[in-house]
Amino acid sequence: MLSGMINTLKKNERTIVFTEGSDKRILEAASKLTQNGILKVILLGNIDEVNGAAKGFGFDISKCQIIDPEKYDEIDPMVQEMITLRKGKMSEEQVRAALAKSNYFGTMLVKMGKADCLLGGATYSTADTVRPALQLIKTKPGNKIVSSVFILVRGDEKIAMGDCAINIDPTEDDLVEIAIESANTAKIFGMDPKVAMLSYSTLGSGKGPSVTKVANATKKIKEIAPDLAVEGEIQFDASVTPEVAQIKCPGSPVAGQANTFIFPDINAGNIGYKIASRLGGYKAVGPVLQGLNAPINDLSRGCTMEEVYDMSIVTAALSCPLEPAEPAKEEIDVAQLEDIVRAVVDKVLGK
Repeated sequence: MLSGMINTLKKNERTIVFTEGSDKRILEAASKLTQNGILKVILLGNIDEVNGAAKGFGFDISKCQIIDPEKYDEIDPMVQEMITLRKGKMSEEQVRAALAKSNYFGTMLVKMGKADCLLGGATYSTADTVRPALQLIKTKPGNKIVSSVFILVRGDEKIAMGDCAINIDPTEDDLVEIAIESANTAKIFGMDPKVAMLSYSTLGSGKGPSVTKVANATKKIKEIAPDLAVEGEIQFDASVTPEVAQIKCPGSPVAGQANTFIFPDINAGNIGYKIASRLGGYKAVGPVLQGLNAPINDLSRGCTMEEVYDMSIVTAALSCPLEPAEPAKEEIDVAQLEDIVRAVVDKVLGK
């Protein structure tokens, strides 16, 4: 079903920018994407170094565009645009220094419409990918934060966990955004989200500032997104075990069958997804960034070429606009999209 997403991209030409243009994994994926006519690719880096690396590795990048941030012909308009976006927080000298770095330069290419999406992180940290996106791409209307979610897969089972990578100590309003965005991402990955707002308390069994934060966030979610299945505050055992749910949270449409877990802070989230991954036998896919105006995604520094290739397709597909369709046709398209995304995830996991 990956071919369906590829066909969509071939009908809707998209350009992706890679911030680490001379990396072997990036070069191989870029060659495959362009030679198969799936995406237009911009590789950032010194032109001689990128071409030399590709030649040394034996990859054909003749259809890729290579841009050296330090020798870009249109740098002056980009500098002025970034100065405007930063609203006096950076001088022209500071902006030019930032744009000499591929992460800022690539993000500005997306902002100025030279590329549709960006994939970075093969050598950059998550913070170095997210920071320029927050400063320049910014959050989409209605969102105040960028958050992340991991999709964890074990066989045919998929669960979502957020925020495990970005927000250190989210407020109750942050938790509302994280929960709603994570549920939306879960849908993209073919899940029917049932959201558990996790805590050490279940519906008032415990007390404390964290309990109050999660409980208040849950109330707000039910008001803002009344169609979303959500329960909280709730302990993890009550969220996944029907027998415990019957005792601690009887009658809940979520308790005992949750598949989307929202943690009260990054300590719990980061530890939780790693326990699931290392001891529970789940494979973690992500972090998938949420809430931005354009698709910017972060790779693991330990990623493989296959992961770069597949995440490139997913990231680019997310930049394709949704077109109006007749109801019957729309239902077919949604089902096909879910199948395609499942296939992408399975391929990333090496199934």
